[in-house]
Amino acid sequence: MTVSSRVSPFAGLAAAALCLSGCNILVPDTGATDPARFVQETSPVFYNPPGVDPMRVRPVDTPVPQRSGVPPTIYNQTYGIPGANFSRTYGLPVTNPVNGAMYGQVRDTDFTLPAIPISRIDPQYLRQEVDYPTKENPGTIVVDTKTKHLYFVEPGGKAMRYGVGLGRDGYAWSGRGVIQWKQKWPRWTPPAEMVSRQPDVRAFSAENGGMNPGLGNPLGARALYIFKDGQDTLYRIHGTPDWQSVGKSTSSGCVRMLNQDVVDLYNRVPAKAEIVVM
Repeated sequence: MTVSSRVSPFAGLAAAALCLSGCNILVPDTGATDPARFVQETSPVFYNPPGVDPMRVRPVDTPVPQRSGVPPTIYNQTYGIPGANFSRTYGLPVTNPVNGAMYGQVRDTDFTLPAIPISRIDPQYLRQEVDYPTKENPGTIVVDTKTKHLYFVEPGGKAMRYGVGLGRDGYAWSGRGVIQWKQKWPRWTPPAEMVSRQPDVRAFSAENGGMNPGLGNPLGARALYIFKDGQDTLYRIHGTPDWQSVGKSTSSGCVRMLNQDVVDLYNRVPAKAEIVVM
């Protein structure tokens, strides 16, 4: 038997897989969701090292006995734990398994969001609480287009920070507006300007009813609609199935977020929240 004859059955299977890879096969998940579990998995978690009482850790300026020839141990400024890689503001190591919980597979209404490969994402774009002194009121959304971060302002000089993808040059929006309304699993209806630029999306235009909600929908699991002076700006904060676009400028002007992050933000944002894009 030749090598080619031994390989051919597998080649056929590979070809079949490639044919299916372009399909969006969505099997509705009608099982009841558990909001308490979702909150438990995605709420901010402060990391306490096993066996360490954070109230009894060694003060930072306390000398640490060292053996001869051993370089001084650098202690973390928050906990005084040697060798720990903590975020100063959030107390959560980027390598901690809780990140896997935040970005793991999530059942959400009729859909199951797939896990996000966080090891392939720059840690600065993962959700974390940070120090954020600002004059903006708690509950305000601030989008920093330079660093590609979205901040949800919290009391006490803190903010929940998320990584975002932004619009390409010439398509970005900036200014001050209001989140007029928000939607779970929205329909996508490309604006007329986009349809004129990209005729291939005409099938999803307003006159054709838009695109049904789903895992392949460009708006993802949630959408927050930005209005200014009572008018729809046509710009949105929304989820995206394209997790690789976070931290980049690739969209047609909207603010893209990881689906698990936009669900978290959606649950935090109050009615008529202010938004600043700068």
